[in-house]
Amino acid sequence: MTDALASSGLLIVDKPAGLTSHDVVGRVRRYFHTKKVGHAGTLDPMATGVLVLGIERGTKFLAHLVASTKSYDATIRLGFATHTDDAEGEKTWGHSADEVADAAVAAAIARLTGDIMQRPAAVSAIKIDGRRAHERVRSGEEVEIPARPVTVSAFDVLDSRRTEGFLDLDVSVRCSSGTYIRSLARDLGENLGVGGHLTALRRTTVGPFGLENARTLKELEANPHLSLSLDEALTSCYPVVDVTAEEAAALAMGKWLEPRGLKGIHAAVSPDGRAVALIQEKGKRLATVFVARPSTL
Repeated sequence: MTDALASSGLLIVDKPAGLTSHDVVGRVRRYFHTKKVGHAGTLDPMATGVLVLGIERGTKFLAHLVASTKSYDATIRLGFATHTDDAEGEKTWGHSADEVADAAVAAAIARLTGDIMQRPAAVSAIKIDGRRAHERVRSGEEVEIPARPVTVSAFDVLDSRRTEGFLDLDVSVRCSSGTYIRSLARDLGENLGVGGHLTALRRTTVGPFGLENARTLKELEANPHLSLSLDEALTSCYPVVDVTAEEAAALAMGKWLEPRGLKGIHAAVSPDGRAVALIQEKGKRLATVFVARPSTL
């Protein structure tokens, strides 16, 4: 039997520097001959690394990846700040970092670790009154985005280099979705009183997907195929619960099942090995959160 979702799933791309996430989506649309391509979490043009794309019905699944933990390798330069919080922006202020001690850096990083309130970078994809913040900044507007809660579960210095007036830190960061690494660079520089900005950024993981799963655009152009089917995507991201064929048919129609004492979201898998839906207990119902294989297909 032909699978209606055979062309639906996820694509894990190793984004090169110089392209926007939208640029990558455009190229993948051409490679896969479909307009139904979306991405889970923007990467700045200067950034490289893991970009998760949804293909066909996989685009509907992307909303359920938003809360994933992400990891980054980055380089922060202490010594001056920029209006974009990265090396592509114009210098706004700064002081020599020659006198900044390693212990002071460690203490400042500790204050930026854990559950914190973070003010997103002004040059971000966040929309303000219908326009993205970075568009407003680049048209000359001053943008101030309210701080929001994020979690930085790890912020480690891997290496450091001192040059006249500057201190460059190679860092590894593990954080919640919605955390801006350039904002960490900005805030670290502010906390140390010398200014700081991001000079390099590479995303190494998004949820369970890492660089080992990622392929380059050149590889995809030569051989366009999914990284994970929609079935594999659901079962990779969530714990699995087996359901009967009858229960699978009910879930495909958006119906609810009797509760089983499950905690959190699970991927419901039918006897034929297909992931039918994401389900979660709500009161006395085991209800669908996302139907991967609706009966209307």
